[in-house]
Amino acid sequence: MKRAGSIAVITGLFVFLAVAQAMAGSYGVIDHVKMKALVDATERNFILIDARNPEEYQEAHINGAINIPQKKFDSSLDQLPADKSTMLVFYCNGVKCGKSKKSATRAMEIGYTNVYVFAEGMPVWEELGYPFYKSADYEKPIETAKMKPADLKALMADKPDTVQLVDVRDPEEFDEGHIPGAINCPLKDFALQSGILDKRKKVIVYCNAGGRSYKAYRKLMRLGYSDIGQTLFADWKEAGMMVAR
Repeated sequence: MKRAGSIAVITGLFVFLAVAQAMAGSYGVIDHVKMKALVDATERNFILIDARNPEEYQEAHINGAINIPQKKFDSSLDQLPADKSTMLVFYCNGVKCGKSKKSATRAMEIGYTNVYVFAEGMPVWEELGYPFYKSADYEKPIETAKMKPADLKALMADKPDTVQLVDVRDPEEFDEGHIPGAINCPLKDFALQSGILDKRKKVIVYCNAGGRSYKAYRKLMRLGYSDIGQTLFADWKEAGMMVAR
């Protein structure tokens, strides 16, 4: 009974939001809490759309999602419901990914009135441990682009505006000592905080020995970052480089 009441409240909330967004002429944005509630509901009364490319969808996607790549949206309209009041929820690779937003905008342009974007996307869904489909190759090891301390120091000195250095350790470790110029974005909620990362710059992640920064590197790949690197704090200290506190 309690579950049924919760579902009714959620449904009522989305009906209200749908009316408001239709009047405003824009799509709504939902977070992972609302997305999880929708996916877990006994009756699924919405269409979940993965706006990424087919290769990304085949590698991993939220259970129950269909794939309509953003670039093929207009040629895939037959996959959308005829009833344009049906709730549509789009997602892609996180807050810096524009595919879901472009698809949602296009859906409203052609008349759909109940449109949302799960802006945190697939990376946050995975990070929070929610269930999702993944292929056999999803955990396949990758080779990271490693950077030596001397090269990193030179890059940050010569072209500081082109690089963003990210310490993925816990805040306590960061406070005890970190590479000068680094920001702290702990691995445990790396995707959740990815809005602070700049896609226009080379993003370099590091931790003490490489385990956490390796995982952060993978997350950057899935967030759609292309110019990324990895270094080690242990190597930085061993090379006698300055440590900030």
